[in-house]
Amino acid sequence: MPLFGRDTELKDLAALVEGPADRSGILIRGEAGIGKSALADEAVAAAAIAGVRVLRTAGVQAEQNYAYAGLHRLLYPLRKELTGLPERQYDALATALGLSDSGDEPTAYLVGLAVLTLLADAAYERPLLVVAEDVHWLDPASAEVMAFVARRIDTEPIAVIATSRDDIDTPLADAGLSLVRLEPLSDDDASALLNLVAPELPAQVRDRLQAEANGNPLALTELATAMVDLDELPAALPLTDRLERAFSARGATLPASTRAALLAAALNDGDAVAETLSAASILLGSPTELEILTPAVENRLLVLGDGTVAFRHPLMRSALIAAATPDERARTHRALADVLAGHPDRRAWQRAAAATGADEQAALELEDVAERARHRGGAIAALQRAADLSDSPGLRADRLLRAAEFAVDSGRRDTAERLVQAARMLPTTPRHDATAAWLLSGFDDGLRENPSRIAELAALAAAVAADGYPDAAMRILWGAAMRCFWSEPGADTRRALLAVADELPVDGDDPRIVAVSAYVAPFERGERVIDRLRALASDTGRNHEVDRFLGSAALQVGAFDLAAHFSAAAAPGFRAAGQLGLLPRALTVQAWTLTRLGDLPAAARAAAEAADFARETGQPFMHGLATAVQAEIAALRGDYPHAAALAGDAERIGLASSARPVLATVQLARGIVALGEGRYDDAFADLRRMHDPRDPSHSPALRAYFLAELTDAAIRAGRADALRELLRGLEPAVASTPSPALHIGWRYAHALLATDDAEAHFAGALAADLTAWPAERGRLHLSYGEWLRRQRRVVESRTHLRTAREIFDALGFTAWSERARLELRSAGESSPNRDPDARDRLTPHELSIARLAAQGLTNREIGQRLYLSHRTVSTHLHRIFPKLGVSSRTDLAGLLPTDEGATA
Repeated sequence: MPLFGRDTELKDLAALVEGPADRSGILIRGEAGIGKSALADEAVAAAAIAGVRVLRTAGVQAEQNYAYAGLHRLLYPLRKELTGLPERQYDALATALGLSDSGDEPTAYLVGLAVLTLLADAAYERPLLVVAEDVHWLDPASAEVMAFVARRIDTEPIAVIATSRDDIDTPLADAGLSLVRLEPLSDDDASALLNLVAPELPAQVRDRLQAEANGNPLALTELATAMVDLDELPAALPLTDRLERAFSARGATLPASTRAALLAAALNDGDAVAETLSAASILLGSPTELEILTPAVENRLLVLGDGTVAFRHPLMRSALIAAATPDERARTHRALADVLAGHPDRRAWQRAAAATGADEQAALELEDVAERARHRGGAIAALQRAADLSDSPGLRADRLLRAAEFAVDSGRRDTAERLVQAARMLPTTPRHDATAAWLLSGFDDGLRENPSRIAELAALAAAVAADGYPDAAMRILWGAAMRCFWSEPGADTRRALLAVADELPVDGDDPRIVAVSAYVAPFERGERVIDRLRALASDTGRNHEVDRFLGSAALQVGAFDLAAHFSAAAAPGFRAAGQLGLLPRALTVQAWTLTRLGDLPAAARAAAEAADFARETGQPFMHGLATAVQAEIAALRGDYPHAAALAGDAERIGLASSARPVLATVQLARGIVALGEGRYDDAFADLRRMHDPRDPSHSPALRAYFLAELTDAAIRAGRADALRELLRGLEPAVASTPSPALHIGWRYAHALLATDDAEAHFAGALAADLTAWPAERGRLHLSYGEWLRRQRRVVESRTHLRTAREIFDALGFTAWSERARLELRSAGESSPNRDPDARDRLTPHELSIARLAAQGLTNREIGQRLYLSHRTVSTHLHRIFPKLGVSSRTDLAGLLPTDEGATA
């Protein structure tokens, strides 16, 4: 049947099938019955003509509790190709699809990488069209994987077409697909459709039908075909309800045996016709044959396939379920449970659906389902339903809190809060209270909270510890400590947190205690933390979670070299495990600290990847901080317009969430831009804001680590007295901690502020061990050379200025390079033009790929590291080689030396 009123949409789909061009896919949204599936069918037909291979799946409401059900349907035609996947990807995908139970639950991201590789390999032989209908009803695991893949196929011969209802959310809505929203048909198009499907309708009925259908093609065709008495359908009902009434009325005219089989098909979570007939046999008490479904097929409710049964439209299924009585539904669910004895998970869900009150046996079976679940979403759903069926409040609270724990692990804060709140409304034990308390304390990213919340968590941690639950107290304490980084609770709250930490029966060398001390008291406990970090630095790589804790701790206390070391050690573990929710945290710490150390190429790679993954995994704090670091990098490279744009983006995120480190880093980037442009008053104003407790960018620890930039701005703006006042406020911190970043900046500031003994201050600052801090060493040489030239010691100044120029050229600090060149010219020495480093010609993403290729990794290995398909890697390398003027990986190795700070 031709489609009316969809010419524009058909052209868009045809263009996508012929070649994705600048978009990877289309998401078709609209109300039920608006024609989404008809458009998808047209695209499939066009693909057949174009020689494009098609893979299809669809969300089914009854399958939402079964992890990867939709993915299994999509990939079934490729099942023989799974063995060609890399071992880790094969294990993840085989486990997800139930083909293997040899491994632990794989993350959706690792499964997504396997699917991406599988599809890319298939598309290499023949272009591929992936069609996913009713994605709003896909099980959450499949939806996450589909969204992951959709974001990464822009360079692949793969196109995605998805369809979704307007009123239901789906992860694919944020996966970069072009949106096509279907509107109702115009009156002319609706009339043309009615002329085709019901030309004999009386004029009065036709006019009423067209008005009631409101341009909905399904309503126009189905209501007209059924010849429903429209006067029995109240106009106040939504169109979807009127359609469901029409479908249920159509089913009511069928024989009783057919109605029983229809309800079994509607309530079954599978599409095997044999299951439907077996359940109908139990309900009717006698064997049934396929002919029992013939009346439903003739009435255009069902479509029979090769051993399968499907409803012509999802509304038909929901209409039949809604029309059945509770007793009829329960009896049918029990019959299906008996039929599904060989499928324990499906059987458990059918038994649970049949229950009308508490059913502990059904609850226990659902607990087993949760244990076997291959995705946290399935486990949460099973435990929630098990809680509903529990025969005691204690068991119900246990199951709700266990479901909440899975929600926390999945980063689903809203779900976790709802489950914990439900558990707290029940009679609970101290153990329940302790569990509920720590579950919600772990969320530290993405929510703006009142700093008083930190004080509440401190008191809660103390109470939970007093009740004999030290591990729960430790978890709560960690959540509170993390908040001390993002916001400022005040000295009293920080002291309360330290008091709780000191009283916990936990080894003082526990990485969590080390990190808590660093977050809560970076200066007061700085010496103890730094000593412990140095002792642990040689023991990295064994536990990436521990390495992440220690990397964060090192950043707080200004040990940036150690922070870069620990975070670089943590990243590979998160990659290998597919923990992309935690990876941005390690990468952001790595990027932040490498920028301060001067390794801009490695920092840019880490920051770009952190920003991408943080956005994808819904972590606005980390996304904002990574974006602010990108702004700082652009400023250091002299790209001031780009730095300003990135700083603005990061500031919007930071202000919305009141994330102080984001705003502090934004001010740093702006201060560097102002310094580079010679706007010294502006630079000092930007950087001074971090030292004002009333300013949202005030960060008690970070403000102490930007003293060199603050000093440069203050001296050039003639604000030396204001600088001295700010430094006096930091004297207690300098006396209490050996923080490298603080002391390097402190020595630099006093060298520039000194009058009679400036040379001694410069000599002392340069005598410190700056091996891991080349940017700071270059800054000292530059300022010392400038001071010598002002003292008319021109010949001596050239040595320091030349050293500074060479350091900044090597680091890519364009603004500082130019400043050194200008000073050298004033000292009577010209400088050669700086040849752009090979790394400057590539984007951070390209640089990540090029560096890994230079190390000898294959395209597949690079793809596994960066969560890309190996064919996407190949495409990037074909762009990278001409940019660098090389033709092989061997040439890359000579241009791109390895470095410890690289994203592993």
